Amino acid sequence: MAALDLRFDPVFSDLLSCSYRRLTGLALTPQEIEDSQAASWLYSTAPFAILAHNTASDPTFIYGNQAAQSLFGYSWDELTVLPSRLSAEAPEREERQRFLEQVQRNGFVSGYSGIRITKDGRRFRIEDATVWQLVDDSGTHHGQAAMLPVDKVKTVV
Repeated sequence: MAALDLRFDPVFSDLLSCSYRRLTGLALTPQEIEDSQAASWLYSTAPFAILAHNTASDPTFIYGNQAAQSLFGYSWDELTVLPSRLSAEAPEREERQRFLEQVQRNGFVSGYSGIRITKDGRRFRIEDATVWQLVDDSGTHHGQAAMLPVDKVKTVV
């Protein structure tokens, strides 16, 4: 089943940005980026990886910008049908699940580090990631999103 294409969707971009600002007090996009350009900037130009998954019992990625696709080695079509748990190796999944439950309780968590795995099986460590709840202005929960600083990714052997 094809996923909804949220790459340049201004409503989804607004959900990412507004929920991030509401929970962290920080802007996801630079001040000089106009609202009409935010979706394009987040998908194509952002110097960090952004991933988001839905609220399914086994959440699936619904968004991954170009930096995330490059980091994990998946195309848009591959990434947006991938259960997000598969971004971590099996031994790391329990720790990842506990962390996501903490995000759910607290709204967001910054400074997260963990091991992730690419499509071709390469392992890498993410550091200083921020994960937050995707909650719209009416309080509806849409999933969770993560911002991964790509300059802090380290290869693991």
